[in-house]
Amino acid sequence: MMSAARKSPACVVLDIDGVLADVRHRLHFVARKPKNWAAFFAAAELDVLLVAGADFARTAAKTHTLVYLTGRPERIRAATLAWLRRHNLPEGRLLMRADGDHRPAAILKRQQLLALRTEFDVELVVDDDPVVVEAATKAGFAVRLADWMPRDSHALREAQEREGRT
Repeated sequence: MMSAARKSPACVVLDIDGVLADVRHRLHFVARKPKNWAAFFAAAELDVLLVAGADFARTAAKTHTLVYLTGRPERIRAATLAWLRRHNLPEGRLLMRADGDHRPAAILKRQQLLALRTEFDVELVVDDDPVVVEAATKAGFAVRLADWMPRDSHALREAQEREGRT
């Protein structure tokens, strides 16, 4: 007797900062030296919802499992989950950066996406960081660049790719 091949569930992977959450109000904490990472992350609970990202998440959740993949550190998990709930975003798994892990976002997220691939059929990755988008594309993922929040901030690029903080 042959067993039927098990099909992996399909998922959509969404970044949080710059895709669902407008972080621009807190960039001033990391735009100067010394950078105040504690204040930067403490202010995350005040992020304004990006409507385009929320609409995308709600539509995707109708047909896919959602996975939130963020460069935020694990220590702000409770605040991040509370923020997602407060904005009525769909349920989903939340993958975060381990405290003390300061690898660039592209390296961190590529590794986490490859691990997700063993459990899910990752149909789409949505991220606002062009370097993450490029790394995920090179790894064979379908990717959409979230361009609904202006990315004119050197501080945000540096935090994501050079300092491995978000």
